[in-house]
Amino acid sequence: MTRLAVPKTYKLYIGGKFPRSESGRTYEVRSAKGDFLANASLASRKDARDAVVAARSALSGWAGATAYNRGQVLYRIAELLEGRRAQFVEEIVLLEGVSASAAQAQVDEAIDRWVWYAGWTDKHAQVAGNANPVAGPYFNISVPEPTGVVAVIAPQDSSLLGFVSAVAPPLVAGNTVVVVASEKLPLSAISLAEVLATSDVPGGVVNVLTGSLAEIAPWLAAHADVNALDLVGAGALDWIDLEIAAADILTRVLPPEEGPGAAAPTLDRITAFTETKTVWHTKSTI
Repeated sequence: MTRLAVPKTYKLYIGGKFPRSESGRTYEVRSAKGDFLANASLASRKDARDAVVAARSALSGWAGATAYNRGQVLYRIAELLEGRRAQFVEEIVLLEGVSASAAQAQVDEAIDRWVWYAGWTDKHAQVAGNANPVAGPYFNISVPEPTGVVAVIAPQDSSLLGFVSAVAPPLVAGNTVVVVASEKLPLSAISLAEVLATSDVPGGVVNVLTGSLAEIAPWLAAHADVNALDLVGAGALDWIDLEIAAADILTRVLPPEEGPGAAAPTLDRITAFTETKTVWHTKSTI
C-alpha cells in the first residue's frame, strides 16, 4: 500500500517558540539534485524585529548567568547533537550533495566545535582581561563583558558547521543572537533550533530566521537595538551597505571572512563581541 508523504514546513525560532512568519510566506527547499524536500518560512522584517525583541529580553538572564553555567548549557547542546547525529548527516547529504562520510565529518566537527567553545566560557576572561599596572595605591582590573544583541549572517555554503561556527562564539561571552540561516541550506539550522528548544538554552538566547538574506539583513543592520553585526556569511551581498547602515547607529561590525566555508574557531571570534570594563579600587592602607 502506497501512502502520501507528509512534507514538513520548517518554522522560525523566536523567543524559544516556533512561529510561522507573520507574513504567512514560505519557500521551497530543494536537494542538491533539485528534488523537493520541505517548505521553510520566509521571514519578514517584522519577524526580524520580533527576534531582536526576544534577544533583548533574554540578554540580562544569559549575561547574568555564571560563566560555568553557560559552559554547561553549551556542552549540553553538543550532547544532544551527538544523539541526533544520524538526522543531521542525512540532511547534509541531501542538501549539499556530499558523500555520507563527508557529512559525518561535518557533523562531528560541528559537535567538537560546540565542545571547544563551551570550554572557553569560564576561561576567555582570564585571557582577554588583565590586572593593569598603575602608578599609585590602586588596583586596576579590566574584564570582558558581553556587547549585547548580536545579529549574525550565517555562512551560505555550509548547512551545519558554518551555522555553529557563527552562532557559538557570541554566546560564550553572554551575548544573545539573532541569526539568519543559509538561504539555500536552512534545514540543519532549524533542526538545530529544535535541539536548542529541548536543551537548557533559555528562550530568546538564540533566534533563527530563514528566508531571503537580501530582504532581512538590511533591517537587522539598521536596527538600533542590535549591538553588533557579524557578516561572516554576507560575502555575496552588498555588505558594504550593511556596514554603513550599522555604522550610522554605532553598531560594531565583523566583516565577512575571505574564502568559502565555516569560520575557524578562534578566541578572536569570542572577544570580537565583548566590551572591556575597567575597575579602579584603592588599596588598603592598613
